[in-house]
Amino acid sequence: MFELKPYRVEISERDLTLLKSKLELSRLPESETVDDWSQGIPLGYMSEVKSYWQNEYDWRRCEATINQYDQFTTEVFGLDIHFMHIKSEASDAQALVLTHGWPGSIVEFLDVIEPLRKSYHLVIPCLPGYGFSGKPENHGWNVEKIANAWNTIMLRLDYDEYLAQGGDWGAAVTTALATNHGDHCVGMHTNMPTVGPDRDTMDDLTEFEQEALKGSQFYQDWDSGYSKQQSTRPQTLGYGLVDSPIAQAAWILEKFYQWTDCSGHPENVLTRDQLLDNVMLYWLSASGASSARLYWESFGRGGRAKDVTIPSGVTIYPKEIFKASERWVRRRFKNLKYYRIQERGGHFAAFEQPELFASDLLECFRSF
Repeated sequence: MFELKPYRVEISERDLTLLKSKLELSRLPESETVDDWSQGIPLGYMSEVKSYWQNEYDWRRCEATINQYDQFTTEVFGLDIHFMHIKSEASDAQALVLTHGWPGSIVEFLDVIEPLRKSYHLVIPCLPGYGFSGKPENHGWNVEKIANAWNTIMLRLDYDEYLAQGGDWGAAVTTALATNHGDHCVGMHTNMPTVGPDRDTMDDLTEFEQEALKGSQFYQDWDSGYSKQQSTRPQTLGYGLVDSPIAQAAWILEKFYQWTDCSGHPENVLTRDQLLDNVMLYWLSASGASSARLYWESFGRGGRAKDVTIPSGVTIYPKEIFKASERWVRRRFKNLKYYRIQERGGHFAAFEQPELFASDLLECFRSF
């Protein structure tokens, strides 16, 4: 018999004191030899972040925000999964599961909860090995198994039919829900469709498609080192990330510079507190290795991508890592009901542009 256990985030003062001690003792490298971010996150900015994190940042504020909402854990396939469960007061509300990716967390969705709960019962889980979910002790927790776990949770909550949304790894999980559990997952939306370019279009590329290919090439040449490391040696990486808060923060924040629509600095689109709130979900849970391991579990281990046949929607934000034109998307998403290219926003769409994201999602699902 399964059990839903109520949960509250209650980080001990000892853990917060330990963080400050480690920040105080941090040893920083010398400065980069360029005047931009091309060698990674600059020393000057990390020094500012270190000082602010140590002396001014207030975790209890974020903790209180999360604890406004009902949270639970439930054991699925031998692992405790943490999730927020926010019920709507709307009489005709459908259920909607929102899934984050790396290096994101449930913090990404905090600002879209109120606009979305007007129409949907929201379920917002932490991925296995992330945040407040348990850490797998055996291999096998890949995207397909996570989707199976999510479907199990939704059925336990008595949602026989539900909608799903996700970006990054959340996009992969959401797509797996659509392809493997279409009898329960009756509609999906993603801001990073898991499709590649259509080779048949290479002689007739649109301007958008040309830019998308240039973006993908930049990612391969200059931006994918983290992925190679996490998909091949996550355990080795984990020692530094779990022991050093500066290492964990730098590993994450550099991606918020590269993947947000921030005009040259992540704090142009997100506050320093928001950025550190997200980092804290990795630091406090010591999940540097366990979160990275999802790459090892999932990369190069899947079969042929299955077509998506349930009603689906796609929104492309201009600073997304991988962008796909509508005709590329339609090759896999056979029942595409909604496709939009937004004017602003990036990889962390709900975090960066909560109002746009929420209104876009509402419009998408209404179009079904």
